[in-house]
Amino acid sequence: MTNISEAVQVIKRGCDELLLESELKEKLASGRPLRIKAGFDPTAPDLHLGHTVLLNKMRQLQDLGHEAMFLIGDFTGMIGDPTGKNATRKPLTRDEVIDNARSYEQQIFKILAPEKTLVMFNSSWMNEMNAAGLVSLAAKHTVARMLERDDFHKRYTGGQPIAIHEFLYPLIQGYDSVAMKADMELGGTDQKFNLLVGRELQKHYGQTPQVVLTMPILEGLDGVQKMSKSLGNYIGIAEDPREMFGKVMSISDDLMWRYFELLSLEKSSADISAMREKAVAGGENPRTYKVQLAQELIARFHSRKVADEALQEFEARFRQGAIPDDIAEFTLSGGPLGIAQVLKQANLTSSTSEALRMIEQGGVKLNGEKVSDKALVLVAGEAVVLQVGKRKFARVTVV
Repeated sequence: MTNISEAVQVIKRGCDELLLESELKEKLASGRPLRIKAGFDPTAPDLHLGHTVLLNKMRQLQDLGHEAMFLIGDFTGMIGDPTGKNATRKPLTRDEVIDNARSYEQQIFKILAPEKTLVMFNSSWMNEMNAAGLVSLAAKHTVARMLERDDFHKRYTGGQPIAIHEFLYPLIQGYDSVAMKADMELGGTDQKFNLLVGRELQKHYGQTPQVVLTMPILEGLDGVQKMSKSLGNYIGIAEDPREMFGKVMSISDDLMWRYFELLSLEKSSADISAMREKAVAGGENPRTYKVQLAQELIARFHSRKVADEALQEFEARFRQGAIPDDIAEFTLSGGPLGIAQVLKQANLTSSTSEALRMIEQGGVKLNGEKVSDKALVLVAGEAVVLQVGKRKFARVTVV
């Protein structure tokens, strides 16, 4: 059994904030497995690496002997999480919630250990709560406290509407912790307010308040904006392994270390620090470590055999194609941008007409694949490696 000090260090790895560390140590000292809660609203059916930051932390806690409670917010999903929104969000229909929830269940066990995981739905207890119970719950929090939340405060002071049902979201998320008897809740930094509501409600219901652990929001391939499918800067865990490999290899060296810290289950913080020191000192090419990261992620979401095959194909497409170690990097604003404009701005062609001519001749590649569509558009957040002819290369990020 890992001692308490070592366990706390594992738990804190990569986290943004732990509230409160002293309480966590007390819970660990009890010697019993802790009940670890993380909630996901089934608003999008496909998980990407940004979603897995919390799942990785849950897996680390499972490996320390604790129990993961993966909460699918099928009830709260019909309210709509107002976090970060400057307008009331349209709730999902019941059918949409159910379909997306099923998709989640199929994906999470690529990371979590099934035998140590409880999959729960908050409709289990919320459907049993009558109107009187909901009024009683609402009485345990004030409007003033709700307006302390940043997004609510901005909308209120800006004269933008806030629907009454939106106040119910953090209350119900907090009540989930009561119903689940959570010892710890994980969430992104944008969920801190809701997680703290859970602590307060547990006190009202006579429970020991949960410890709150917030994790950073993972940047997408551009290294700037939050990973998001709508921005096109994401790596989906169900993506084709060759696509995953190419996307990981396209990230910047600096971003690679952040991905290692938040996504790797094979490398410890000490391992990552040693690797980084070696790379900075020139003892190892950062690309070597990027390959290791790509292989670890593909092996986790597909298989080790598939990861090895992806590496072999990558080497055939890129390294044998003589991509230089140090290629020019460009960040282009004003996205989305047409491929011809991107090639010109990245100094790969002298004009858009030359770019179009090179595409017609089959002389342009994007992430190792020949480009044939002259109308191809790169969306904001997309990071790619472009090649024109045999010797011109650039790593381009559109923002």
